[in-house]
Amino acid sequence: MTTASPPASAGALVLFSGGQDSTTCLAWALDRHPHVETVGFDYGQRHRIELDCRTVVLARVRQRFPAWAPRMGADHLLPLEALGLIGGTALTSETEIAMRADGLPNTFVPGRNLLFLTLAAALAYRRGMAVLVGGMCETDYSGYPDCRDATMKAMQQALALGMDRPFAIETPLMWLDKAATWRLAQSLGGDALVDIVREDTHTCYLGERGQLHPWGHGCGSCPACQLRAQGYAAWQAAGAGN
Repeated sequence: MTTASPPASAGALVLFSGGQDSTTCLAWALDRHPHVETVGFDYGQRHRIELDCRTVVLARVRQRFPAWAPRMGADHLLPLEALGLIGGTALTSETEIAMRADGLPNTFVPGRNLLFLTLAAALAYRRGMAVLVGGMCETDYSGYPDCRDATMKAMQQALALGMDRPFAIETPLMWLDKAATWRLAQSLGGDALVDIVREDTHTCYLGERGQLHPWGHGCGSCPACQLRAQGYAAWQAAGAGN
């Protein structure tokens, strides 16, 4: 069964963590949709400093992009402590980041994106929106199964069936590597958006802010920092905005 596409004028709800990918997705949504709201989740994450960064990034985007500001609606933060209580992952406990026997990193939080999308869809339903925008990617990523395009397509159909309303899950980064994600941010908001991504977003799994590297804040050694740094270096080597 194929669900109908939502109307072009429908608002979009961006799954917004305060990181590089979700900030780029926010700009992408603001460039395309007349009304955009954001939702984040407090799930007991080890790097919960990202929740503080969310408000800073949103304020900076409003300030630096006055043409987008009128399109920016409410920001929502939903509690999801159950994921942290289940535990057993390096993102919800002080556990050393490592690969598991099944080939997945122990930063994988089972069901995280599935729960995020379900709660986001319930919120969007109440807010009269039909589009969910997320930064899931299966190009430069850690192998998480709930980031795959097939998972997103299955979730879109399940949400539409379960709520009896068409939903679209838009994943603008799905087939982009991290260098292309930097390039997309540049194309959407120029140096101003790149500066926000570098200075104000948070992606580091360990919650480290500290030093501002050329690619942003972070420990520099966790998988998230490594992907971000390598992508930035590749983007710069390719000529960046030239």
